[in-house]
Amino acid sequence: MYESERPLLVRRLSRRRLIALDAAVAVLYALLTTMMSGGDAPALPACAAAVATGLPLAARRPWPVPVFAVVFATSTLSLCLDLVWDSYAAAAYALYTVALTEPRRRWIPTSLIGGLSALVILGGAVAGPDGWHSRRAAAFVLGLAVLGASWALGRAVRERRAHADRAARQLADRAVGDERLRIARELHDVVAHSMSLIAVKAGVAVHVAEARPEEALDALRVIETTSRGSLAEMRHLLGVLRAGSVPDTDPVSAPDLAPSPGLDGLTALAERAAMAGVRVELDVRAGDLPEGVALSAYRIVQEAITNVVKHAAPARCSVRVEADGHRMRIEVADDGPGVRVLPGGAAPGEGHGLVGMRERVMMYGGDFAAGPRPDGGFAVSADFPYDPA
Repeated sequence: MYESERPLLVRRLSRRRLIALDAAVAVLYALLTTMMSGGDAPALPACAAAVATGLPLAARRPWPVPVFAVVFATSTLSLCLDLVWDSYAAAAYALYTVALTEPRRRWIPTSLIGGLSALVILGGAVAGPDGWHSRRAAAFVLGLAVLGASWALGRAVRERRAHADRAARQLADRAVGDERLRIARELHDVVAHSMSLIAVKAGVAVHVAEARPEEALDALRVIETTSRGSLAEMRHLLGVLRAGSVPDTDPVSAPDLAPSPGLDGLTALAERAAMAGVRVELDVRAGDLPEGVALSAYRIVQEAITNVVKHAAPARCSVRVEADGHRMRIEVADDGPGVRVLPGGAAPGEGHGLVGMRERVMMYGGDFAAGPRPDGGFAVSADFPYDPA
């Protein structure tokens, strides 16, 4: 929402407008106190005191501490000379800005000051004018209570704003962390699958290059096709990430945003796995799915097949995907060796692939399991709910 579209009462004013508002308050205060200062006080000194107390308020935002010092001094002098009786209203108006802008000092008991000020103001309201032995003392004590209340209010607003800023920063940091995790997960799924196929076929080409050059040539074709597809998918992912900074009105520089991969891409995934020696049997029973659910299901199956290619090829692999409109169930099992040997000697379950699959399932509050099967091979299962809307 643009600034001009916000309601007037909740619109954030610029600093220049706030200073103009303070100037209007300063002039209004000087006029009102001048008209209200009657009685025994000489007209000219009372008018001068009202102007000297009120006009500095126009500069309370640029110079909060000097303005408060000047206004407090002139208010005290006016009270002592019986010129203007404002109960330190102008000084409280200036002190609020000081409390709002000055750094916090632990030795100032703000809560105690606010509580005592509230008690004094409440007691003065209950006692009334007749409850004070001296009118001047009453004005002085009540003025100090007003100052204390203004200080406590300014500090409370400052703390609330600081808390809101911290909460906003934490929310932004959390959003950045989640986005980084999503990007890392997507890049891992894209790169790991393609590089696994390329590595397998490159090894085949090296071993049969001299004895069977035609088979080596086929392996190189698979490497070329896989690498081109991987580059295209990475360009699509990077284009989506840059989409927020590309103007909608620029059709030339806007990226070509192809749909995210879904369950309809599992057939091509199985064909690429077959090139690396893994025969995949697909059993997909799912209707229309939300884009995020379809992408998560595709990535889980892709990572599971990638693990089969890396650790069990040549092997057979069965993939079962079932969605009933409320829950997604995925099972991927192979007949290769049940023990997975990860790069660097890591134990099963420590690889980024299984971690990424588990994170995708946990994002929906589902269940994930992966491990060797009793009758041999390795199995991955995922079960998570989703909203069909």
